[in-house]
Amino acid sequence: MAEIVRRLEDELGAEADLFAGDRVEVAETGGPVRFYFVDREPLLFERGGVLFPTLRGAMARPFSGRRITVDMGAVRYVVNGADIMRPGIVALTDDIRADRPAVVVEERHGKPLAVCIARFDADAMRAETGGKVCKNIHHVGDEIWELEV
Repeated sequence: MAEIVRRLEDELGAEADLFAGDRVEVAETGGPVRFYFVDREPLLFERGGVLFPTLRGAMARPFSGRRITVDMGAVRYVVNGADIMRPGIVALTDDIRADRPAVVVEERHGKPLAVCIARFDADAMRAETGGKVCKNIHHVGDEIWELEV
């Protein structure tokens, strides 16, 4: 477990400790994604060598970093798998890094909607005025969301 928390620190800093547990099981998919069940819950996934919380993980163990907040008009698109467009973003944390994952949340309650890969660092993303700024890789209702054991 200590190794997993250490790897997660690359993405979440000290908040990686939120994902510590008594038991960790790894599920290989035969594809590009590997799942980590912490205390029997699919809280983490690995894609391209990067470890990050699943949406269930983000809901069960909320963290404050790596957040992109979208307006309510963007919600229906994001939960259907659309990439994140700059005009829909109302806030983002300073720790957003290009080519790294972030959690997308809605502005009203901060509820997680998706996990994306940022195309820009935070400052560059703020400077953008339009276009696609994040690729949606996991959203509510997708096969990762529906995963059951």
